[in-house]
Amino acid sequence: MNSNWVRALVLVVCIFPVLVECRVRNYKFNVVLRNKTKLCSTKSIVTVNGKFPGPTLYAREDDTVLVKVVNHVSYNVSIHWQLRTGWADGPAYITQCPIQTGQSYVYNFTLTGQRGTLLWHAHILWLRSTVHGALVILPKRGVPYPFPKPDKEVVVILAEWWKSDTEAVINEALQSGLAPNVSDAHTINGHPGSVTNCSSEGGFTLPVQSGNTYLLRIINAALNEELFFKIAGHTLTIVEVDATYVKPVKLDTIVIAPGQTTNVLVTANQNSGKYLVAASPFMDSPNITVDNKTATATLHYSGTLANSPTTLTLPPPQNATAVANKFITSLRSLNSKKYPTKVPLKVDHKLLFTVGLGINPCATCKAGNGSRAVASVNNVTFVMPTTALLQAHFFNISGVFTTDFPGRPPHVFNYTGTPPSVLQTNNGTKAYKLSYNSSVELVLQDTGIIAPENHPVHLHGFNFFAVGRGLGNYNPKTDRKSFNLVDPVERNTIGVPTGGWVAIRFLADNPGVWFMHCHLEVHTTWGLKMAFVVENGKGPNESLLPPPSDLPKC
Repeated sequence: MNSNWVRALVLVVCIFPVLVECRVRNYKFNVVLRNKTKLCSTKSIVTVNGKFPGPTLYAREDDTVLVKVVNHVSYNVSIHWQLRTGWADGPAYITQCPIQTGQSYVYNFTLTGQRGTLLWHAHILWLRSTVHGALVILPKRGVPYPFPKPDKEVVVILAEWWKSDTEAVINEALQSGLAPNVSDAHTINGHPGSVTNCSSEGGFTLPVQSGNTYLLRIINAALNEELFFKIAGHTLTIVEVDATYVKPVKLDTIVIAPGQTTNVLVTANQNSGKYLVAASPFMDSPNITVDNKTATATLHYSGTLANSPTTLTLPPPQNATAVANKFITSLRSLNSKKYPTKVPLKVDHKLLFTVGLGINPCATCKAGNGSRAVASVNNVTFVMPTTALLQAHFFNISGVFTTDFPGRPPHVFNYTGTPPSVLQTNNGTKAYKLSYNSSVELVLQDTGIIAPENHPVHLHGFNFFAVGRGLGNYNPKTDRKSFNLVDPVERNTIGVPTGGWVAIRFLADNPGVWFMHCHLEVHTTWGLKMAFVVENGKGPNESLLPPPSDLPKC
């Protein structure tokens, strides 16, 4: 048999994994510019393979995935996969130098201990706005879902759309010192829906057969906004978040932060017809401006005429904290014999990190009257290095970062009350060091400086357990007593509530350098980010492996 034909057959098998078992999945991402028309205007955007949203990757648990990313655009590029493999993690200048114009890099990772839906996305500049897609991890062959098998599965990606170039939007904001302009629309699978008067633009349609059940793999790829999601007349049964199974819970509305994923079952059990699907913003801080447009799609029963009226639904008010909390507090790990919940009960590191905003001097920021808005963790505004932290760590390159990130706030004040008189932060490239296999309890505390706000914080390299949350200032003596150490939800991105706190626990069993940051891109740009350095354990199985030969150079 011709060897080229065999290679082609293997590639076809890996592209259609639902049909055939394949342990190595090969994909190619060509990063290219494409013209796209939304909201009656056309602009050039950065895409993967010309698609917005980008292609969906399919694999099974324990498979190895190879993604060759070739950069054909003038921007530097890197891709993040929300997985545990250090050299393939993707955040630019943290685990790798970005892929430069005309260069390529093969992301090589194995899907261990995860099954469900994840978001892949660009992790440099604001390219995530258009460079993103779904990573679907199916169970091992022969292993059933721990919920009724759906008749069909559908990826649903929520995002934002700007008429302007997003890099111009953030660059203008950085020069002025003020907040960037909000998006012009939200999208569902690339379409804003009925928000627009452009007759040529149709919304996304979800065709259903009466009596069938559908698994919707919902992803929020938006840059800066948490979103409510609901379907008129239909109940959503939540079965998985961030690629971990949860105890099924039935609700009519979910809330999903940037970077998070939620799998829901929807049964087509209503009268035949068309039903509105709505994605709308959640923001319960009165001082923060958001894009208040609701993206819409249509759930369309087979046999329904195209001109039939659509059953409508009202999205929750923008500040519907109670609706958001109902969803968030309902989530519990499955904690079954097959999928146990292994919460660290002994804690080696008890950390308290304040997250929030600040104001630093900026002589060139005329619009900001000589100052600029910044963000920080424990009053440290992170400064991005020019050499990737993981390389500096592995090769012992000095002068790139320090390991003196404070484990507690350097200034104690009433975090959710009257802000301190000095709003300035410290700049630095600082990391916090963790020994291999040590257990961490991290309390993330919102602050009311400038404005209290819900911060969706994403930790690279680990899943964690959300053991507690509350309003006001965290009190270790009283609040720890109410922690859920039995079946807390397991996630990789968690919302720090507006004017409140959230407590997470995880085991530092993944050596390397791991980014932690707010998944609101404006806050990441402003400096709400830090890194953990997890040291090697004993032997090669507990140590960071050498980098691949094609790792991009700075």
